Amino acid sequence: MSKYVISSSPHLRDNATTARIMQDVCIALLPAAAAGVLFFGYRAAVILALSVVAAVLSEWFYCKAAHIRNTTGDFSAVVTGMLLAMNLPSTVPYWMPVIGSVIAILLCKMIFGGIGQNFINPALAARAILALSWATLMNTFATPAFGNLAGVDAVASATPIGTGVGGQYTLVQLALGNVPGTIGETCKIALLVGAAYLFVRKVITWHVPAAFLGSFVVCFLIATGFDINQTLYQLLSGGLILGAFFMATDYSSSPTTAKGKLVFGIGCGVLLFIFRFCKKSPAEWCSYAILLMNVASPLIERVTGIKGMGEVKKNA
Repeated sequence: MSKYVISSSPHLRDNATTARIMQDVCIALLPAAAAGVLFFGYRAAVILALSVVAAVLSEWFYCKAAHIRNTTGDFSAVVTGMLLAMNLPSTVPYWMPVIGSVIAILLCKMIFGGIGQNFINPALAARAILALSWATLMNTFATPAFGNLAGVDAVASATPIGTGVGGQYTLVQLALGNVPGTIGETCKIALLVGAAYLFVRKVITWHVPAAFLGSFVVCFLIATGFDINQTLYQLLSGGLILGAFFMATDYSSSPTTAKGKLVFGIGCGVLLFIFRFCKKSPAEWCSYAILLMNVASPLIERVTGIKGMGEVKKNA
């Protein structure tokens, strides 16, 4: 007689662990981080190191103080520290990534229960708090000097978004990263290499990035009378590529269903278009577009979630 194993759902199994997924994200971020150091000098490396160390120590101390299991071994704090640093200019004082990492881990992650319980992306939330608290410091960018690890003294207040199409930056410069900006957002080629690695390792799916970038491009094409050059300029400017592949795809703060991910991505793209096109501001709005959709994620999940078999709609 055949024997059957009866167990409760879910019945799908995967060998992936949180630590393995986070390690893959760290590896995927390395090309862009290395490009940031090459363009902006040793300060970028120091900021990256300080941010990661502060994030890991913050999580370790919280776990120790709260008498809960130490979760620093899952590498999620490392990812948060790297993402925060990559969203900072290389000109910020060294205390800023430390404060930002403490905010990201304690205020935006652990206080909600740790990894998987945070409703917003911790690195982006910390970046937004830093930007609102020290606007001048967060909007002062170094002029890139490829290979000059000592860095440069000159600073540029105008990023590609600030100058706009037809300004001093070409599409090639935008793709290579030879433009002012934050440590990890400028070299789009390095970011795409990392994104390709995430796809190969099946860490992320195409839904959020495709919907995010696609909706943004469509909106800009329509608004500019199908001006391809201006649309490409906007696509390669700011933190759009970094946000679409590495931050909007955060498991904890984005929907889990394919339909929900598409809605989430489209929302991010449309919001970013509204912020950039209508506000006519040199500020980077990608972080705020993702954060707003993070807040809407539970509602999207509820509307697009898979209904249980035999589930009957309740009367109001």
